[in-house]
Amino acid sequence: MKHLVFIINPKSGVVRQKAIQQAIDTKLDAAQFTYEIKHTEYARHGTQLAKDAAAKGAYAVVAVGGDGSVNDIVAGLIGTNTALAIIPKGSGNGMARTMEIPLQEEAAIEVINRGKTAMMDIGYANDRPFISNAGVAFDALISRKFAKSQRRGFAMYSWLVTRYMWTYKEWEWDITIDGQHLKEKAFIISIASGKQFGYNFQIAPNAIWNDGIFDVIIIKRFPKVLGGMLVLRAMNGTITDSPFVDHYRAKEITIYHPKLRLMQTDGDAHECADTVHFRIEKGKQKVIVP
Repeated sequence: MKHLVFIINPKSGVVRQKAIQQAIDTKLDAAQFTYEIKHTEYARHGTQLAKDAAAKGAYAVVAVGGDGSVNDIVAGLIGTNTALAIIPKGSGNGMARTMEIPLQEEAAIEVINRGKTAMMDIGYANDRPFISNAGVAFDALISRKFAKSQRRGFAMYSWLVTRYMWTYKEWEWDITIDGQHLKEKAFIISIASGKQFGYNFQIAPNAIWNDGIFDVIIIKRFPKVLGGMLVLRAMNGTITDSPFVDHYRAKEITIYHPKLRLMQTDGDAHECADTVHFRIEKGKQKVIVP
């Protein structure tokens, strides 16, 4: 029998936890799996719970949540033989959407039952791992504002973007992409392994999560009245066709600005120094996929 450890953030709410339990009861293949459920109790607790599960020989740890929760759990699994599985229950669920993991609980359990696995890339921002995307500009600001918000969901995310887009002042960044140096006044610099931030907002529509290469998306300074057009392009997968967007593919990127103090990884904001170095490791973590 293969053992699964489900890790759930209790902040997801009683109704959502009951839905997960019902999906497990009705759909998980009891002939294949035993399971237990663990709840996180504090920030980064998922990392320790995942480490403990791997040390005890769990077949897979099931991250029940969004990209931030998945990131937390992956940090505890890297370098082990324990697979990652995802039941998408976050706000945006960018990486689950990229991997085409169903958003509905019972369908996601069926993916686990089938047991198909692949090896996913892991990115690092100053040695902090991430699975989907990381950045240092407007997206880092919105990640911090979203984390402090009492409300979640697409409506709140859209409201924050609209509110702060008009007042955001672009910096001129020093950027080195696989040895090529450039200076660019940029609104967003996204280092992506996954396609999207979430909500089908495809910041890097051509990104492949297991090819060992980042997609680097630079949204340059643009007339703010055209912000809606950029959002529309992101939603239909054509943002890299915009004249305000530069697209690179690279394995190592360094970004510098003397005032840089904030970055985001998988939608979670963190303090940082004035220089952030990004690197990628191909096929670093086993993941259960459709």
